[in-house]
Amino acid sequence: MTALRHHESREAVVPSSDAGSDCALCGAFANATAAPRSPFAPGAVLFRQGEPVRLVYRVLSGAVISYRLLSDGRRQVTGFHLPGDFLGLEAGVEHTTTAEALSRVDALAMERTELAGRAVTDVGLARALWQVTVRAFRRSEDHALILARQGATERVAAFLLDFAERMGRPEIIDLPMTRQDIADHVGLTIHTVSRTLSQLQAQGLVEARSSRHVRLLQRHRLEGLCA
Repeated sequence: MTALRHHESREAVVPSSDAGSDCALCGAFANATAAPRSPFAPGAVLFRQGEPVRLVYRVLSGAVISYRLLSDGRRQVTGFHLPGDFLGLEAGVEHTTTAEALSRVDALAMERTELAGRAVTDVGLARALWQVTVRAFRRSEDHALILARQGATERVAAFLLDFAERMGRPEIIDLPMTRQDIADHVGLTIHTVSRTLSQLQAQGLVEARSSRHVRLLQRHRLEGLCA
């Protein structure tokens, strides 16, 4: 993790995919309006840490980063949100993170009170909200396990595999985030992330064509590193 810096250029855009979204919750957003200020430009903030939770968002295209500022000024990246993901489904009355667009982001929005009210009489919607909450909790647990790994290699490999899985397991993954964002997510320095990617490339496991494009050459060996 590092101190929060000025916005870096983020041009990569994640293709839209609704994989993993729950149909009942998607249906609740069928008549939702475009989120205020949507489309969001790269670097635009959807909501800030500490603000009252008012809206629930559904990402239609692009990618969003969520992060928490610690008391010492460091930044902890808690997640990356892709098309089909929901933001703002928090238990408390205030946002625990800041959500920021990594690329141009199109999103829908619905008042959280409206969504909660509909869930009272719609069993399917209530079940969908519970399932999304459970998935988010599991992702949080998985992230905690990544941070608990001793080596940088395991952390970086686990991140690449997880992101590729969420993208539908392509051979080449386009990363909408910077290496600094990755570093703040897996608890390493940007220099360690860059060095680790170079080491994985030297071993023939990946091909880092640029800072934004990584080709997974030997997925099974990467998975072995994380076993």
